[in-house]
Amino acid sequence: MTLYEKLTEDMKNAMRNKDKDSLSTIRLLKSAIDLNRINNKLDEITDDLVIEVASKQVKTHRESIEEFLRGGRKDLADNLEREIKLISAYLPEQLSKEEIENVLNEIFDIVKPESKKDIGKIMKEANARLKGRADFKVVSEIVNAKLGA
Repeated sequence: MTLYEKLTEDMKNAMRNKDKDSLSTIRLLKSAIDLNRINNKLDEITDDLVIEVASKQVKTHRESIEEFLRGGRKDLADNLEREIKLISAYLPEQLSKEEIENVLNEIFDIVKPESKKDIGKIMKEANARLKGRADFKVVSEIVNAKLGA
C-alpha cells in the first residue's frame, strides 16, 4: 500500500468515525499533494511526493506555531501541534541530532569542503540522503557550525 493509498484509507476511517479534526488535517494534506501533482504535471503520486509535501506542511506548521506563541495564541499553537503529529505519520522516522551529525560527517569526508563556498555541495548531498528524515533547520545549523560560520 502506497502512502497516498494509506492517506485515502485514513480519510475514509476518519469520516466513518466522525473524527472532524483528523479528517480536516488529512483533507488538507491530500489536497496539497493533489495540487502539487497538478502543478508539476505529474502522472502519478509517488511516496516521494507524499513525503515531500508532508515535510513542507510540517515545516510550515512549525513556523506558524512559533508565530502563534509569540502572539500569545497557545490554543492555535496546540491545534497545529496536533496536526503535526497526524501528518508525521506519513513521514519516515525522523533521525536524531546524533544520527544527522553522523551522516553529515560522511558527507564532509566525501565533499571535503574547503570554505563556506562549498555549502551548496554539502546541502545538495544532505538533501539527497536526509530528505524527509531530518529537519533541515537542524542540518543547516550543524553544517554552519562545522564550517565555522
